[in-house]
Amino acid sequence: MPARADADLVVVAQFGAAHGVRGEIRLKSFTEDPLAVGSYGPLESADGRTFVIATARPAAGKATDMLVVAVEGVATRDQAEALNRLELLIPRDRLPDADPDEFYHADLVGLEVVMKDGSEAGTVVAVRNFGAGDLVEVAPPRGPSFLVPFTRAVVPEVDIAGRRVVIDPPPGLIDDGTE
Repeated sequence: MPARADADLVVVAQFGAAHGVRGEIRLKSFTEDPLAVGSYGPLESADGRTFVIATARPAAGKATDMLVVAVEGVATRDQAEALNRLELLIPRDRLPDADPDEFYHADLVGLEVVMKDGSEAGTVVAVRNFGAGDLVEVAPPRGPSFLVPFTRAVVPEVDIAGRRVVIDPPPGLIDDGTE
């Protein structure tokens, strides 16, 4: 799940475009089970508004994380359109505990990233998924950010308590600036 600056709140979904004329909205869920997003209770926006999902169903298409939802108090297309791109958050304590080998994206953002040899690589700025699996976005001390697959082979160690991630990318995955 994407992270927010407020460590007590975690982004669990984001509204998309309006769907139809009766106030339904497309919703991208960042939860492991997309339909579970409504079971976490009222969802909040950064500006303090509260949203309750009345109904949810998978959206047509191949994206398993995309839903069509009805939200209490949203009855028209105009109301739904006004919510487009709005992130939805819940307090962290409403999330289930993660297994030892599982991590919430919010736990990873901000961790120091080091190479297997101990050299500094940067900081985790995001965890992305474009459909083929999670990618860790790392911002190095200089230069543009880079992505590494979030697999045990490339990310052999995640130490949440120590605030550190170890990466071991295969040769050529990261441009080291040498020609």
